[in-house]
Amino acid sequence: MPNIPDISDQEENELYEHHAFRVVAGQQPLRIDKYLMNFIENATRNKIQAAAKDGSIFVNDVPVKSNYKVKPNDYITVKFEHPPHENLLIAEDIPIDVVYEDDDLLVVNKPAGMVVHPGHGNYSGTLINALIFHFENLPNNSSERPGLVHRIDKDTSGLLVVAKTEQAMAHLSSQFAKKTSEREYVALVWGNMEEEEGTIEGNIGRHPKNRLQNTVFLDDEEEQGKPAVTHYKVLERLGYVTLVSCKLETGRTHQIRVHMKHIGHTLFNDERYGGERILKGTTFTKYKQFVDNCFKILPRQALHAKTLGFVHPTTNEFMRFESEVPQDITLCIEKWRHYAKHTSEY
Repeated sequence: MPNIPDISDQEENELYEHHAFRVVAGQQPLRIDKYLMNFIENATRNKIQAAAKDGSIFVNDVPVKSNYKVKPNDYITVKFEHPPHENLLIAEDIPIDVVYEDDDLLVVNKPAGMVVHPGHGNYSGTLINALIFHFENLPNNSSERPGLVHRIDKDTSGLLVVAKTEQAMAHLSSQFAKKTSEREYVALVWGNMEEEEGTIEGNIGRHPKNRLQNTVFLDDEEEQGKPAVTHYKVLERLGYVTLVSCKLETGRTHQIRVHMKHIGHTLFNDERYGGERILKGTTFTKYKQFVDNCFKILPRQALHAKTLGFVHPTTNEFMRFESEVPQDITLCIEKWRHYAKHTSEY
């Protein structure tokens, strides 16, 4: 009789897809370990090479080594013997700054540096790990993430609403989808903005050459992104940087960061989008030292979710919450304010 493996052997040998990418048509030949560094967050070249050595990187379903050169339209997958960790939620006793709570929902003030939900490279210490420890039976959203109605980026601070019941999840999610919720952010951006206020419209989608970034698609390419609208207003002009208020009409990933870069005003110290470099200013050494000191005070993108408003799912009362701008941003603003007051170089 042929040697037929039993079910347990089949389960042990099963590979789970963790990442999948289609190489764009215009891609130049590039080693796959270098290519994947632009697509997998928190992955070093050593980790990628180790995965290739283990036979975990596939091109068109064939395992390849780290020196394989990607070609246009290659289909790349990274597979391991364990399922993706984001599906393995573990409750963790992490403090949560609860601004408001009732039987239906809670409003949380998330600190910068906390990831909202588990994902590659961040399997613990997230807001969801904390939520499932402190609250039982949170309803799942459409992505099977307990309680989450919306999210903000790891290094963005500020307000989030969390649903505690199925009804609240449906009601709040509908408000965000129908653009009736109120979300205002405070951002410090590079450059002196020309207009006092304005609206940025441009479809946002995944960057074709760097999947860790999003970008704006216009005209014939707009179908590659989803509609996105950001309203902005200048709060204070500080020479080479501007403090702005941004109100979201839509909620795309990295929306403010992408839209601001699109109009030439990248967020201050936004490393992913190039804001960690000096984009405006002088060539003086003292100025460079000043900006470096600002980066040290604010070691993240200058973005804070300040205001959150929505209709309560049970009482139908409109509720609005405010969060103070964190100290790292306010200290950075103060330094720029002092600089702008005492220099006439710009």
